[in-house]
Amino acid sequence: MSEDKPKVQEIRQSEDRFLSSDIFESGRYTFPSRNGSGTVAEPARDVPIYHRCDVLVVGGGPAGTAAALAAARTGADVVVMERYNHLGGLSTGGVVIWIDRMTDWEGRKVIRGFADEIIERLPPEGVAGPDQTLWGVRDPELAKYWRLRTSAFHGIVTWAPTLDPERLKLASQELLIEAGVRIVFHSWAAVPVVQDGAVTGVIFESKEGRQALMANVVVDCTGDGDIFSRAGGAFETDIEEGDVHHSMNTGFMLAGVDMDTWLTFRGTQEEAFAEFTKLGRETLGFFQTPYVSWRNDVALFLGPRQSGLSALDVDDLTEVEVRSHRFMEAHCAFMRKHAPGFQNAWMMLSAPQIGVRHTRRLLGVSRIQRDQWSSGTIRPDEVGVSPSVSPKFPVLSVPYGALVPARLDGLLAAGRHISCDANSHGFMREIPQCWLTGQAAGAAAGLAANAGIKPRHVDPADIRAALRKQGAFVREAGSL
Repeated sequence: MSEDKPKVQEIRQSEDRFLSSDIFESGRYTFPSRNGSGTVAEPARDVPIYHRCDVLVVGGGPAGTAAALAAARTGADVVVMERYNHLGGLSTGGVVIWIDRMTDWEGRKVIRGFADEIIERLPPEGVAGPDQTLWGVRDPELAKYWRLRTSAFHGIVTWAPTLDPERLKLASQELLIEAGVRIVFHSWAAVPVVQDGAVTGVIFESKEGRQALMANVVVDCTGDGDIFSRAGGAFETDIEEGDVHHSMNTGFMLAGVDMDTWLTFRGTQEEAFAEFTKLGRETLGFFQTPYVSWRNDVALFLGPRQSGLSALDVDDLTEVEVRSHRFMEAHCAFMRKHAPGFQNAWMMLSAPQIGVRHTRRLLGVSRIQRDQWSSGTIRPDEVGVSPSVSPKFPVLSVPYGALVPARLDGLLAAGRHISCDANSHGFMREIPQCWLTGQAAGAAAGLAANAGIKPRHVDPADIRAALRKQGAFVREAGSL
C-alpha cells in the first residue's frame, strides 16, 4: 500500500449489504507515534456519591434514550448519563439522520413503541419519508424514486424516514423529562462499581470532578460496551475489515444545495453519473455521494468510510476526525465544481460525534446469529422483532438473552454492542434496532429493580407485557 495514496475498496449494494460507499485505509497518520511509557500511581481516595436510583442508563444515544423512557414507564426512578450536551447519540450528534427500515418487506411496521412515540413528537417538516400507504409497494417507478431517497430497498418501498436532528434532540429530552427521568449531561462514566459479581453503579467524571452514581440496575448503552467490559463481562471484537458496517467516519452536511436537481441527475443520467463518480475517485482518491436529508437544501454525507482504525484507540479516533474534516472540505469543493445542484453549496456542519459502527459485542446468555436468519423462529424470550436484510429472509426474533451478560449481574446491555455475530451486527446496530433493544432493556431493568431481583431472573413474559403497554411489537413463541 502506498504511503501517498489511500487503498480504496468500493462496497456495492448486495443482499446482505444495503449501503454503497468507498471504504479506504491509509498508512499515513497526521501525528507521530506517541512516546509514553511506564506508569503513574493514582492515590486512593473516597469518591462522593452524586445520586442513588433504581435504574442507571449509561449513554443517552438511541438505545439509552429508549431504555430510560421504558424504565421510567415501569415506575422506576431512572437516571440517564450522557457525555455530550444532548440525547440521541448518532441519530442526532452523529448526523445519522437517515433512520433505517422499521417495516418488514410486506409494509408492516415491526419496530414500534418508542420509535413511533419519538417520531410522532416531531413536526411534519422535521420528517421526510414515504406515506404509510406506500410501505411494502413494489412498483418499479415508486421504488426507484424512494431508493434515491433512502426509503426503498430490493425494489420495495419501506418506512425509513430522514429526521431533523435538532427536533429529535429536543423531542428526546422532553419525553424523558416528562417521564420523570433525571438527565445528567457532560458526564463520562469511567469505572463501574462492582460488588460480589454485580454492577452496582459507576464512577464518573464531570466538571465537578470524580463522583459515583449508584443504582439497583445499570443499563450499558455506551455503544462500545465500556461498562460491561470494564466490569469484567465477556465480549467479542471480531470485525470484517472490508465491511461497510464495521468502519468509521465523521458525517457531515452541506447546505445551499438543490437536492431535487441532484436526484434528477443521478436517477436519469446513468452514464454521466458513472463518469462523475469516476472523476470523484480520481480527484480525491476516495469518494462519497450525498444522501437526502429532511430538507431539499441540505445534503447528508455518511462517508467516506475508513477501515483499519479502532474506535478504542484515542490516536485512531483523532486520526478519523482529522481526515473527516478534510474530507468535508474536499467534497464540498468538488461538488460545487462538478455536481448539478451543488453550485452554491457550503459546509454546514461536521458531526459533533464520530460515526463508530463497531467495537465490542457482548457475550450474552444467547446471541443473534447469521444461521438463524432463515428460520423465522420466534424465540421463547423474544423482546422485539427486527426487519430482515432482504426479502429472502423473514423478520428476526430478538431474544432477551442477547441483552443479558453470560455471567455479570446487575447489568443489561442495549444498542450496537448486544450479543450477536459480526454479520448480524451489520443491521442490529442500526438506530431502529437500538431503539428496540433499548426499550426492551429499559423495561426489563425497571421490572428487576422494582422486584428486587437480578435482571437475568426477570420473566420474559413480564417484559413482553410491559413492552406491549408501551406500544412495542412482540410475539409469543408458537404464534405467527
